[in-house]
Amino acid sequence: MNKKMGLATLILLTTLTVSGCGQKPKEAAPAPNNEVTQAQGEAPVTPQKEPEVPITPEVPSTTPVKTPSTTSSDKDTPTTNEVQKKTLSIQVYYTDDQMMELKEAKREISYEDSHEKYEAAFKALQTSGDAKLFSLWEKIKLKSLKFKSGELTLDIHIPDEARLGAGGESYALDSLRKTYFQFDEIKSIELLVDGAQVDSLMGHADLDHPLKR
Repeated sequence: MNKKMGLATLILLTTLTVSGCGQKPKEAAPAPNNEVTQAQGEAPVTPQKEPEVPITPEVPSTTPVKTPSTTSSDKDTPTTNEVQKKTLSIQVYYTDDQMMELKEAKREISYEDSHEKYEAAFKALQTSGDAKLFSLWEKIKLKSLKFKSGELTLDIHIPDEARLGAGGESYALDSLRKTYFQFDEIKSIELLVDGAQVDSLMGHADLDHPLKR
C-alpha cells in the first residue's frame, strides 16, 4: 500500500515539472520610441537635452578710424597744381634824370609762360629801382597784352600826368623797342592807345603800326 502511494506521488511531481518547463516566457512589450528602455524595477530614464547656447548679436565696432597724419615731407612735396616759375635776366631801358640819353639796366623777372614774361618785362619798364634812372612808362597803364605769329600787341592807357615832351616821347618808344626786341620770337610790336591805332603816342613823334626791328 505504501509503495503504491509513493509511486503515485513521484509520477505526479514528474508530470508537474514537465508541464512547467513546457510553458514559454512572456515577451516584454517594446518600449516607446521616445523613451529609453530600462530594466524591470528601475525608474524611467528621461533623455537629456543639450543646453542651448544663447547667440549674442554682433555689435559694430565704434572704434574711430585714424586718418594718416600729414608729415613734413608731404607738405614739402609740390602738388600737381603748383607750377615752377622760371626766372630770366633781361636788359631794361630807362633814361637819366635829365632825359639826355637811354640807360640800360639788368633786371630779373619771373614767369610761368610767355604771356607772363611779356607782362613782367612791361612792369620792369615801369620801375627802375635806381634813383639815377628815370622810368618813361611809370604812370602808363597796360590794359591788355597778346602775342600771336611773332607780333606782340600792347593796349595801353595814358593819363595826362604820364605825357612827356617830344624828347621823352621818342625815348619812351626806343626803350619799348629795345626791351621787347631782345626776345627773338618778337618780330613786331603793335602799340594801341585805349584799343585804337593812333598817329602819335603823345602828340609829338610818329607812331608806326606796327613797330618793327
